[in-house]
Amino acid sequence: MAVYSRRLTAKLAAALQAGFGDSLRVELAMTYGNPSIAGALRSLAGQNVDRLLVLPLYPQYCSSTTGSVFDRTSSALQRWRWLPETRFVNDYYQDAGYIEALAARILEHWAAVGERSHLLVSYHGIPASYVAAGDPYQAQAEATTRLLTSRLGLAPDMWTHCYQSRFGRVEWLQPYTEDALRSLAKRGVRKLSVVSPSFAVDCLETLEEIAIDYRDKFLAQGGERLTLVPALNDDDRHAAALAAIVRNQLQGWTRGDAP
Repeated sequence: MAVYSRRLTAKLAAALQAGFGDSLRVELAMTYGNPSIAGALRSLAGQNVDRLLVLPLYPQYCSSTTGSVFDRTSSALQRWRWLPETRFVNDYYQDAGYIEALAARILEHWAAVGERSHLLVSYHGIPASYVAAGDPYQAQAEATTRLLTSRLGLAPDMWTHCYQSRFGRVEWLQPYTEDALRSLAKRGVRKLSVVSPSFAVDCLETLEEIAIDYRDKFLAQGGERLTLVPALNDDDRHAAALAAIVRNQLQGWTRGDAP
């Protein structure tokens, strides 16, 4: 995860360099781990940044992920004597560049394995109570799936939307990925491609839970093949999509005054 994140950051910085030159700085930060959000902000403060754009790499907004980035950023900024003018990117779940990059990734994956197969669109799960309290995550995840499957030209029986990684006894968003695997196997679906649009870069959860655990469970239920579509990671189209989002968000901050 860290390797892909650093490579993506470098590509994003390079993509923005042409339009903003040395007036723009790009720093990588992680909510949990290093480089930390507080550390990245200290670095920017040392470079006399007075305008700050925060882009969480969570396409779909969720209070426990995107919201946590905002909380930690705000907490760290409380230590600044002169607060920078700050903008936050809430989400980019329906951004055209993001959807196009996802679609291209899936098409490349199908070309590599030699055929199209049923597409399982699996998002990180959250407790259903979050949505009941007003969290937009489920609606945004469903919107991403609609846009993605439409772009791929998939009929309704060629894709399934679901949620992975539930914990504890409380109800999480459904349908659960494990239940979807079981249902698809009973329908006679024998080959699956799994994509996880909520993950900007691959991490242990996607590589182990999906590529190993879910694959083994699907095969045990009669499936023949389950393959994981790689996350966008440091793909050039991913960097280009994020750069376009940044440029759009920086409107009003002129080239000469850009952070």
